[in-house]
Amino acid sequence: MRDVEVVPKDTDLPTYDHWLDQMSLPRVFGTRVDTIPLASGYLQADPARVTGWRAALPPGPNVGIAWAGNPAHNNDRRRSLPVAALSDILAAPGINFVNLQVGPRSRDSPLADLSSSLVDFAETAALIAALDLVLTVDTAVAHVAGAIGQPTWLMLPHAPDWRWLLGRSDTPWYASLRLFRQPTAGDWGAVAAAVVASLAGWRNQGHA
Repeated sequence: MRDVEVVPKDTDLPTYDHWLDQMSLPRVFGTRVDTIPLASGYLQADPARVTGWRAALPPGPNVGIAWAGNPAHNNDRRRSLPVAALSDILAAPGINFVNLQVGPRSRDSPLADLSSSLVDFAETAALIAALDLVLTVDTAVAHVAGAIGQPTWLMLPHAPDWRWLLGRSDTPWYASLRLFRQPTAGDWGAVAAAVVASLAGWRNQGHA
């Protein structure tokens, strides 16, 4: 097997024989969406960092929430929660919400801003692993949580990114994700209402 070299994207590439975008691999391998093995915890957070976060959290249930992506993303206005929908979710009773948001919208809520501690994906993964559940829009938090196998509810716009497909509440990419979709374009209120109702059932099933 050849050695693998990781090259920063802002440097010149070394000499190579072939080039292939990673998102084209399913086509090359002849893989269909329904044959992708469900990923379940193929990454692991640093146990010492997880222990540190658990010690800092109050008694559960602790639910992390990330409500917005990078505002420079060309689809951000469709994928990020408006403040009204976020407020509806944060009003759900009996839940300790933990702020997973970083970037300019990290202060949109009354939650403590932890962005100065979430310095990299390793630290974010450790906090996620210390939680009972993650709520997130379609941003990096969803993929980190899915990669470590953490129970995660993903809130999606009516026309989502192609990888989330349509008409289903699960995903072939991550076994631990549940999808909440807008019933019509822009209807984040319906998504928030569905999440709040589901949180009540989740809490009543012993997550208290």
